[in-house]
Amino acid sequence: MLIVFSGLPGSGKTTLARALASALPAMYLRIDTLEQAIRNSGSLAGDIGPAGYFAAYGVAEDNLRLGHTLIADSVNPLPVTRDAWRKVAQRAGAACFEIEVVCSDSSEHRQRVETRAGDVTGLRLPNWRDVTAHDYTPWKEPVARIDTAHRSVESCLAQLLTLINTARS
Repeated sequence: MLIVFSGLPGSGKTTLARALASALPAMYLRIDTLEQAIRNSGSLAGDIGPAGYFAAYGVAEDNLRLGHTLIADSVNPLPVTRDAWRKVAQRAGAACFEIEVVCSDSSEHRQRVETRAGDVTGLRLPNWRDVTAHDYTPWKEPVARIDTAHRSVESCLAQLLTLINTARS
């Protein structure tokens, strides 16, 4: 199964994706890590465009073909990226479960963005202005939505596990 996360920076998606990867267990693939590794390589100067996503699609497909459950952690902001993840799962013969993580309390969301510490060496974290200006298309397709506002990671994880188990049965 391919479990595809989406949501704006600071919504709680990486925290929840990592917790889910440990709980299942599943392989964990984070676009921020891939994109920063590409920048660090010096191969691409400036904006790396979709390179991180394309690298992730390939790694994900390889691991899905081996029968692994894989969690893809990214903003996944556009219909084209969402469709690409579905195609990865389809080519690998795996189910695709899509999750949108939101933080409906804008004050809490802003506080998270402004106070979080980075964990990918060299990665510049977005500020609140970057987050609010981010190109993010609302979902038109049905998607599991987890609102992390005023909730613990454990509570969100329990809800997510229930949704995934229901989808698997």
